[in-house]
Amino acid sequence: MAFEMAGRVAFITGAGSGLGKAMAEALAGEGMKIFAVDVDGPALAALKEAFQARNVPIETAELDVTDRDAFEAAAEACVAAFGGVHVLCNNAGVYRGGPLDAMTYADWDWILGVNVGGVVNGLQAVLPRIKATGEGGHIVNTASMAGLTAGAGMGVYNASKFAVVGLSEALRADLAETDIGVSVLCPAMVDTDIVRSERIRPEALADPGSDAAAEDQIGRMRRAMAASIPPARIGIGELVAEGIREGRFWLLSHPEMRLPVEARQAELLEAFGTPREEDLARLETLMGAMTPEA
Repeated sequence: MAFEMAGRVAFITGAGSGLGKAMAEALAGEGMKIFAVDVDGPALAALKEAFQARNVPIETAELDVTDRDAFEAAAEACVAAFGGVHVLCNNAGVYRGGPLDAMTYADWDWILGVNVGGVVNGLQAVLPRIKATGEGGHIVNTASMAGLTAGAGMGVYNASKFAVVGLSEALRADLAETDIGVSVLCPAMVDTDIVRSERIRPEALADPGSDAAAEDQIGRMRRAMAASIPPARIGIGELVAEGIREGRFWLLSHPEMRLPVEARQAELLEAFGTPREEDLARLETLMGAMTPEA
Protein backbone atom coordinates (compact mmCIF):
# COMPACT_ATOMS: atom_id res chain seq x y z
CA MET A 1 0.00 0.00 0.00
CA ALA A 2 1.32 3.44 -0.94
CA PHE A 3 2.25 5.75 1.91
CA GLU A 4 0.13 8.91 1.87
CA MET A 5 2.36 11.93 2.43
CA ALA A 6 -0.11 14.81 2.18
CA GLY A 7 -0.71 16.38 5.58
CA ARG A 8 2.01 14.31 7.25
CA VAL A 9 5.13 15.66 8.96
CA ALA A 10 8.76 15.21 7.85
CA PHE A 11 11.77 15.80 10.11
CA ILE A 12 14.85 16.43 7.93
CA THR A 13 18.43 16.84 9.15
CA GLY A 14 21.00 18.77 7.11
CA ALA A 15 18.05 20.49 5.44
CA GLY A 16 19.63 23.88 4.85
CA SER A 17 21.36 22.95 1.59
CA GLY A 18 22.27 20.14 -0.78
CA LEU A 19 20.44 16.83 -0.54
CA GLY A 20 18.48 17.83 2.56
CA LYS A 21 17.12 20.94 0.88
CA ALA A 22 16.15 18.89 -2.17
CA MET A 23 14.29 16.47 0.11
CA ALA A 24 12.49 19.34 1.83
CA GLU A 25 11.42 20.77 -1.53
CA ALA A 26 10.15 17.43 -2.83
CA LEU A 27 8.31 16.42 0.34
CA ALA A 28 6.74 19.87 0.65
CA GLY A 29 5.60 19.40 -2.94
CA GLU A 30 3.82 16.24 -1.78
CA GLY A 31 1.90 18.28 0.78
CA MET A 32 4.03 17.43 3.80
CA LYS A 33 4.75 19.76 6.71
CA ILE A 34 8.49 20.25 7.14
CA PHE A 35 10.55 20.39 10.34
CA ALA A 36 14.00 21.28 9.11
CA VAL A 37 17.20 21.20 11.15
CA ASP A 38 20.77 22.11 10.26
CA VAL A 39 23.95 23.23 12.00
CA ASP A 40 24.20 26.07 9.44
CA GLY A 41 21.91 28.74 10.89
CA PRO A 42 21.93 31.20 7.94
CA ALA A 43 21.16 28.43 5.41
CA LEU A 44 18.31 27.23 7.61
CA ALA A 45 16.90 30.76 7.94
CA ALA A 46 16.99 31.18 4.15
CA LEU A 47 15.12 27.91 3.67
CA LYS A 48 12.45 28.92 6.17
CA GLU A 49 11.98 32.33 4.55
CA ALA A 50 11.65 30.79 1.08
CA PHE A 51 9.12 28.18 2.23
CA GLN A 52 7.04 30.66 4.21
CA ALA A 53 6.85 32.91 1.15
CA ARG A 54 5.15 29.98 -0.62
CA ASN A 55 2.90 29.21 2.37
CA VAL A 56 4.65 25.88 2.99
CA PRO A 57 4.18 24.77 6.62
CA ILE A 58 7.72 24.79 8.03
CA GLU A 59 9.42 25.04 11.39
CA THR A 60 13.16 24.97 11.93
CA ALA A 61 15.74 24.40 14.65
CA GLU A 62 19.49 24.93 14.51
CA LEU A 63 20.92 21.55 15.47
CA ASP A 64 24.24 19.77 15.74
CA VAL A 65 23.12 16.16 15.19
CA THR A 66 25.83 14.88 17.55
CA ASP A 67 24.14 16.68 20.47
CA ARG A 68 21.74 14.11 21.89
CA ASP A 69 19.92 16.44 24.28
CA ALA A 70 19.43 19.01 21.54
CA PHE A 71 18.16 16.30 19.17
CA GLU A 72 15.58 15.23 21.74
CA ALA A 73 14.53 18.85 22.20
CA ALA A 74 14.18 19.32 18.44
CA ALA A 75 12.10 16.17 18.07
CA GLU A 76 9.82 17.35 20.87
CA ALA A 77 9.56 20.79 19.25
CA CYS A 78 8.47 19.10 16.01
CA VAL A 79 5.68 17.25 17.80
CA ALA A 80 4.64 20.41 19.63
CA ALA A 81 4.50 22.39 16.39
CA PHE A 82 2.74 19.86 14.16
CA GLY A 83 1.14 17.34 16.50
CA GLY A 84 3.41 14.45 15.53
CA VAL A 85 6.03 13.24 13.08
CA HIS A 86 5.79 10.57 10.38
CA VAL A 87 8.94 10.71 8.26
CA LEU A 88 12.56 11.01 9.39
CA CYS A 89 15.26 11.89 6.87
CA ASN A 90 18.61 11.26 8.55
CA ASN A 91 20.56 13.25 6.01
CA ALA A 92 23.19 15.40 7.76
CA GLY A 93 26.72 14.40 6.81
CA VAL A 94 30.29 15.67 6.58
CA TYR A 95 33.36 14.64 4.59
CA ARG A 96 37.06 14.30 5.28
CA GLY A 97 39.32 12.70 2.70
CA GLY A 98 42.84 11.36 2.75
CA PRO A 99 44.67 8.07 3.31
CA LEU A 100 43.96 6.33 6.60
CA ASP A 101 47.52 6.71 7.83
CA ALA A 102 47.07 10.49 7.53
CA MET A 103 43.89 10.59 9.61
CA THR A 104 43.83 11.75 13.21
CA TYR A 105 41.59 10.80 16.12
CA ALA A 106 39.88 14.15 15.63
CA ASP A 107 39.06 13.21 12.01
CA TRP A 108 37.60 9.88 13.08
CA ASP A 109 35.58 11.37 15.93
CA TRP A 110 34.16 14.13 13.76
CA ILE A 111 33.19 12.02 10.74
CA LEU A 112 31.78 9.06 12.68
CA GLY A 113 30.12 11.38 15.17
CA VAL A 114 28.10 13.15 12.48
CA ASN A 115 27.66 10.49 9.80
CA VAL A 116 26.93 7.54 12.09
CA GLY A 117 26.18 9.11 15.45
CA GLY A 118 23.79 11.58 13.85
CA VAL A 119 21.78 8.71 12.34
CA VAL A 120 21.76 6.89 15.68
CA ASN A 121 20.58 10.02 17.48
CA GLY A 122 17.87 10.55 14.89
CA LEU A 123 16.54 7.04 15.40
CA GLN A 124 16.67 7.36 19.18
CA ALA A 125 14.90 10.71 19.25
CA VAL A 126 12.43 10.49 16.36
CA LEU A 127 11.52 6.82 15.79
CA PRO A 128 9.62 6.48 19.10
CA ARG A 129 7.65 9.60 18.18
CA ILE A 130 6.81 8.16 14.75
CA LYS A 131 5.54 5.02 16.45
CA ALA A 132 3.53 7.12 18.91
CA THR A 133 1.34 8.55 16.14
CA GLY A 134 0.02 5.09 15.28
CA GLU A 135 -0.28 6.32 11.68
CA GLY A 136 2.70 4.61 10.09
CA GLY A 137 5.77 6.31 8.76
CA HIS A 138 9.07 6.05 6.99
CA ILE A 139 12.78 6.53 7.68
CA VAL A 140 15.30 7.56 5.04
CA ASN A 141 18.98 7.26 5.93
CA THR A 142 21.43 9.04 3.64
CA ALA A 143 24.45 6.82 3.01
CA SER A 144 26.44 7.12 -0.21
CA MET A 145 27.87 5.11 -3.06
CA ALA A 146 30.84 5.20 -0.67
CA GLY A 147 28.76 2.84 1.46
CA LEU A 148 28.75 0.25 -1.34
CA THR A 149 32.22 0.65 -2.83
CA ALA A 150 35.52 1.75 -1.28
CA GLY A 151 38.59 3.48 -2.63
CA ALA A 152 41.91 5.06 -1.74
CA GLY A 153 41.68 8.28 0.23
CA MET A 154 38.11 7.60 1.32
CA GLY A 155 38.64 5.34 4.33
CA VAL A 156 37.05 7.37 7.12
CA TYR A 157 34.11 8.38 4.95
CA ASN A 158 33.75 4.81 3.63
CA ALA A 159 33.65 3.48 7.19
CA SER A 160 30.87 5.88 8.13
CA LYS A 161 28.75 5.20 5.07
CA PHE A 162 29.16 1.40 5.09
CA ALA A 163 27.92 1.63 8.70
CA VAL A 164 24.81 3.53 7.61
CA VAL A 165 24.03 0.96 4.92
CA GLY A 166 24.36 -1.94 7.37
CA LEU A 167 22.36 -0.12 10.04
CA SER A 168 19.61 0.56 7.50
CA GLU A 169 19.41 -3.07 6.39
CA ALA A 170 19.10 -4.16 10.02
CA LEU A 171 16.48 -1.48 10.70
CA ARG A 172 14.44 -2.70 7.73
CA ALA A 173 14.46 -6.20 9.23
CA ASP A 174 13.54 -4.89 12.68
CA LEU A 175 10.59 -2.90 11.33
CA ALA A 176 9.46 -5.47 8.74
CA GLU A 177 6.29 -6.36 10.66
CA THR A 178 5.35 -2.73 11.32
CA ASP A 179 3.85 0.04 9.22
CA ILE A 180 7.12 2.00 9.21
CA GLY A 181 9.19 1.71 6.06
CA VAL A 182 12.94 2.17 5.63
CA SER A 183 15.03 3.48 2.74
CA VAL A 184 18.75 4.02 2.30
CA LEU A 185 19.89 6.67 -0.16
CA CYS A 186 23.22 5.96 -1.87
CA PRO A 187 24.09 8.75 -4.33
CA ALA A 188 27.41 9.10 -6.09
CA MET A 189 28.90 12.54 -6.76
CA VAL A 190 26.32 15.31 -6.43
CA ASP A 191 27.15 19.02 -6.40
CA THR A 192 26.66 19.92 -2.72
CA ASP A 193 28.63 21.68 0.01
CA ILE A 194 29.83 18.44 1.62
CA VAL A 195 33.41 18.91 0.36
CA ARG A 196 33.39 22.23 2.23
CA SER A 197 32.49 20.52 5.48
CA GLU A 198 35.52 21.96 7.26
CA ARG A 199 33.62 25.26 7.53
CA ILE A 200 31.30 23.69 10.12
CA ARG A 201 33.86 21.51 11.90
CA PRO A 202 33.65 22.15 15.66
CA GLU A 203 36.67 23.72 17.31
CA ALA A 204 36.87 20.86 19.80
CA LEU A 205 37.61 18.49 16.90
CA ALA A 206 39.86 20.79 14.92
CA ASP A 207 42.87 19.15 13.30
CA PRO A 208 45.91 21.41 13.74
CA GLY A 209 48.22 18.79 12.19
CA SER A 210 46.39 18.50 8.87
CA ASP A 211 48.28 16.22 6.50
CA ALA A 212 49.20 17.36 2.98
CA ALA A 213 47.87 14.08 1.52
CA ALA A 214 44.50 14.69 3.15
CA GLU A 215 44.38 18.22 1.77
CA ASP A 216 45.26 16.91 -1.69
CA GLN A 217 42.37 14.42 -1.55
CA ILE A 218 39.94 17.16 -0.57
CA GLY A 219 41.21 19.30 -3.45
CA ARG A 220 40.61 16.49 -5.93
CA MET A 221 37.12 15.93 -4.53
CA ARG A 222 36.34 19.63 -4.91
CA ARG A 223 37.37 19.51 -8.57
CA ALA A 224 35.20 16.43 -9.12
CA MET A 225 32.31 18.08 -7.30
CA ALA A 226 32.54 21.11 -9.58
CA ALA A 227 31.92 18.80 -12.54
CA SER A 228 29.03 16.90 -10.91
CA ILE A 229 25.28 17.49 -11.13
CA PRO A 230 23.22 19.55 -8.63
CA PRO A 231 20.64 17.65 -6.54
CA ALA A 232 17.68 19.29 -8.29
CA ARG A 233 18.86 18.29 -11.76
CA ILE A 234 19.53 14.69 -10.80
CA GLY A 235 16.18 14.42 -9.00
CA ILE A 236 17.39 13.39 -5.53
CA GLY A 237 14.36 14.89 -3.78
CA GLU A 238 11.93 13.19 -6.12
CA LEU A 239 13.77 9.88 -5.71
CA VAL A 240 13.35 10.13 -1.94
CA ALA A 241 9.67 11.04 -2.27
CA GLU A 242 9.10 8.02 -4.54
CA GLY A 243 10.95 5.78 -2.11
CA ILE A 244 8.74 6.88 0.76
CA ARG A 245 5.53 6.58 -1.26
CA GLU A 246 6.37 3.17 -2.69
CA GLY A 247 8.22 1.71 0.28
CA ARG A 248 11.45 1.17 -1.66
CA PHE A 249 14.58 0.32 0.30
CA TRP A 250 17.43 1.04 -2.12
CA LEU A 251 17.43 4.58 -3.50
CA LEU A 252 20.16 4.73 -6.15
CA SER A 253 20.57 7.87 -8.24
CA HIS A 254 23.52 7.07 -10.50
CA PRO A 255 22.94 4.05 -12.83
CA GLU A 256 26.55 4.14 -14.05
CA MET A 257 27.73 3.10 -10.59
CA ARG A 258 26.23 -0.34 -11.13
CA LEU A 259 29.52 -1.37 -12.77
CA PRO A 260 31.86 -0.91 -9.76
CA VAL A 261 29.21 -2.38 -7.45
CA GLU A 262 28.93 -5.44 -9.71
CA ALA A 263 32.71 -5.81 -9.75
CA ARG A 264 32.88 -5.74 -5.95
CA GLN A 265 29.98 -8.20 -5.67
CA ALA A 266 31.58 -10.59 -8.17
CA GLU A 267 34.84 -10.60 -6.23
CA LEU A 268 32.96 -11.22 -3.00
CA LEU A 269 30.91 -14.12 -4.40
CA GLU A 270 33.96 -15.72 -5.99
CA ALA A 271 35.74 -15.69 -2.64
CA PHE A 272 32.93 -17.77 -1.09
CA GLY A 273 33.36 -20.70 -3.43
CA THR A 274 30.54 -23.21 -3.89
CA PRO A 275 28.78 -24.35 -0.70
CA ARG A 276 28.61 -28.10 -0.03
CA GLU A 277 25.54 -29.95 1.25
CA GLU A 278 26.87 -29.92 4.81
CA ASP A 279 27.44 -26.16 4.54
CA LEU A 280 23.82 -25.61 3.52
CA ALA A 281 22.61 -27.87 6.32
CA ARG A 282 24.65 -25.86 8.82
CA LEU A 283 23.12 -22.65 7.48
CA GLU A 284 19.61 -24.04 7.83
CA THR A 285 20.31 -25.03 11.44
CA LEU A 286 21.76 -21.62 12.22
CA MET A 287 18.83 -19.73 10.67
CA GLY A 288 16.37 -21.97 12.50
CA ALA A 289 18.07 -21.24 15.82
CA MET A 290 17.86 -17.51 15.18
CA THR A 291 14.19 -17.50 14.19
CA PRO A 292 11.91 -16.25 17.00
CA GLU A 293 9.67 -18.94 18.45
CA ALA A 294 5.97 -18.60 17.65
